[in-house]
Amino acid sequence: MSASGSGPGLERSREKRASSEERAAARRFRVRKILDRFFQLLSLLAAVVVISPLLLVFVFLLSSGGSSLTWDFLTQLPKPVGETGGGMANAIVGSCILVAIATVIGAPIGVLGGVFLYEHKEPRLRAAIRFTADVLNGVPSIIWGIVVYSWVVLRMKTFSGLAGGLALSFIMIPLILRTTEDVLRLVPPAYREAGLALGLRRSQVILHIVLATARRGIVTGVLLSAARVAGETAPLLFTAFGNRIWAARLQEPMAALPLQIFSYAISPYPDWHRQAWAGALVLLALVFLMNLALRLLSRGNPE
Repeated sequence: MSASGSGPGLERSREKRASSEERAAARRFRVRKILDRFFQLLSLLAAVVVISPLLLVFVFLLSSGGSSLTWDFLTQLPKPVGETGGGMANAIVGSCILVAIATVIGAPIGVLGGVFLYEHKEPRLRAAIRFTADVLNGVPSIIWGIVVYSWVVLRMKTFSGLAGGLALSFIMIPLILRTTEDVLRLVPPAYREAGLALGLRRSQVILHIVLATARRGIVTGVLLSAARVAGETAPLLFTAFGNRIWAARLQEPMAALPLQIFSYAISPYPDWHRQAWAGALVLLALVFLMNLALRLLSRGNPE
């Protein structure tokens, strides 16, 4: 009987093969470990690249306009042309008013549009509205400024804060609409079915159950869109136009931080340049505070 397939030779061959497999496994493990560290480093580098522009912008604004960011800057009106000092109080208040007008106009329309998309069962109509909202999201903001200029400014024969707020609301509406629809989709269907099973009308279920459950997400979407339009300049050039004094009425030209920054940045006066940087720093701080509020609202959101 042949001894092939047994004996010391076969045992050594098995040990040799096992040792070779162990070395190969150890080599694959080292390669995976190196690749893992490489991609971790790559991810860290990408995160730094993402964060760096914000930090660089903040540091640059702080170094360029920090010296002009005084109490007078926040509380006083701009000085006459050629005089140093003054502030942007009217522009800061004007920006807040314009964003408030845009929110008052845009938030109800956007939220109701999102509810309609969520409730309506006709797929073609829903697809058409979604497509239209997505297209509107990509429309350059200056287009909205020209549209409102033609519809409102020319008819009223004056620039106004009302026209500026309307132009900003047109930018907010598609953003709020799509956000509201996405948030409503996160509401468990069982909530709605339970309300209908209790005999509530459809409108009561939407108002008291669906919207109440998704209210934090909807408010988050509204704040996000408000932060998005707070820094818009182009539509305000055709609508609010700017003002160096307080606007007594909404039907008058109204100052806004982006407009004031633009006007000061292209001026020949070094003091205005410094104030433009300070204004940009205030605008960045306002957007940061709005995003911070957004994060606080999102924290602990059950949706």
